[in-house]
Amino acid sequence: MVDVGDKGDTNRSATASGRVFMSIETIEALERQELQKGDVLGVARVAGIQAAKKTSDLIPLCHPLAINFVSVDFRIKERHVEIETTVKTFGKTGVEMEALTACSVAALTIYDMCKAVDKSVTIEEVKLLEKTGGKSGNWKRS
Repeated sequence: MVDVGDKGDTNRSATASGRVFMSIETIEALERQELQKGDVLGVARVAGIQAAKKTSDLIPLCHPLAINFVSVDFRIKERHVEIETTVKTFGKTGVEMEALTACSVAALTIYDMCKAVDKSVTIEEVKLLEKTGGKSGNWKRS
């Protein structure tokens, strides 16, 4: 694990995104909340928030962080669900891994809840969109 003890605390944030592709019929069932396992996006939101909080338990050498904020938002499109996660903290290390983990687990939850009716569900393009704070400063995907 990297020693961050001498680093100063700063406000830090990270935003990640991903997409879950599925059939039009599955998207429509998801929108109508007609899938057997229940409220897919509600469950995926909670799963993403929990995942952000548990990142250091899942990813070796990640520091445990005091997370101040997590959002997991969805946009339903014709053939996919867009996921965007944002994590914030005030601390010595960034929250990029927490944002990416939240996005990944939200996507996996959508997959799990839709797979019984649609074997074609695909998770794609999980990526960091932006990070702020820390020694390296701000970064935004162009």
